[in-house]
Amino acid sequence: MSGLVTKSMAQEQQAQKIETRTAVARIGAFTIVATAVAALAVLGAAALFAQGQGKDKYSLVSPGGIAFSDFRGYEDWADVSSARTTEILKVIVANPTMINAYKAGVPGNGQPFPDGSMIVKLQWKLKKSTEAPFAVEVPDVFSQAFVMEKDSKRFSKSGGWGYAVFNYDPASDKFTADAKSPSDCGFACHTPVKAKDYIFHPYQKR
Repeated sequence: MSGLVTKSMAQEQQAQKIETRTAVARIGAFTIVATAVAALAVLGAAALFAQGQGKDKYSLVSPGGIAFSDFRGYEDWADVSSARTTEILKVIVANPTMINAYKAGVPGNGQPFPDGSMIVKLQWKLKKSTEAPFAVEVPDVFSQAFVMEKDSKRFSKSGGWGYAVFNYDPASDKFTADAKSPSDCGFACHTPVKAKDYIFHPYQKR
């Protein structure tokens, strides 16, 4: 009788060992599958992020080789001046390098802007305000970013400045590089102010 009990207990222990091994194997397999799914999710998210980045305005490059990414952060640059035509309002902003040069007296002191200077002319179509109690025109639809950057070696043939235009389409909320804007597209227009290092707009002090 004792032998039968001992044998039964041994069989039960063996069965428990087999069940434990099976459970461990299942957990291991589940862990592998879960890890693989998580890895695929991360890769998928990264791929979607990369695709989204490819559509970002800072991925654009003009036909003349001017990268919009060179002007990253222009949304927070200090304003230099403003101008307007009968249809367009233009706000000119510049990066810290150029603002510091302005404050040092450039170009009025006869010195050129240093390499690394960048300026962006932001352009809006105008509309008459229907809310103000007086006659005034206000920005309506944003249309274009005209950019300039100073690199004496890279743009030696155009006074040291590179020029480009990036158009904005409000319907799609996307920027595109203007196909008709080679690197020196603005050079001819800016030659009348060569003595001011090709910059039309003086810095408007506060």
